[in-house]
Amino acid sequence: MSHLQNLLLDTLLGTKHVDSAALIKLQEQSLCVASPGFSVMPSDVRTLVDGFAKNPLKTRREGLYFKEKDYKCVRADDYSLYAKSENTGVVVVKTHLYLLVAVYTEGMYPSVCVEATEKLGEYLRRKGN
Repeated sequence: MSHLQNLLLDTLLGTKHVDSAALIKLQEQSLCVASPGFSVMPSDVRTLVDGFAKNPLKTRREGLYFKEKDYKCVRADDYSLYAKSENTGVVVVKTHLYLLVAVYTEGMYPSVCVEATEKLGEYLRRKGN
């Protein structure tokens, strides 16, 4: 198991408030690592990359279509994108090299998912990733 996958499992899934997580390489727009059983299709990768490439206001207005589900965008800026659909949600944090994706499901605390994802994103940015 790679160092990056260990980071995902320990710092995100270890909180018990992240159901699945992935790291996407920005330059190649491809999946780098993901938690077991979490697949991110190329169309989903493009959706997330485009979420940051567009004007954040446009992303907030239009929302996200991720993993065959419509999400209402509740935050979109240069480094963070939060979206929810009923009792589930997705948190995406941009670093220099990656998009860090975390998904929470019903019964999990969105605030814990956000905090853990943002902290890991900050750690990766400090490391130059």
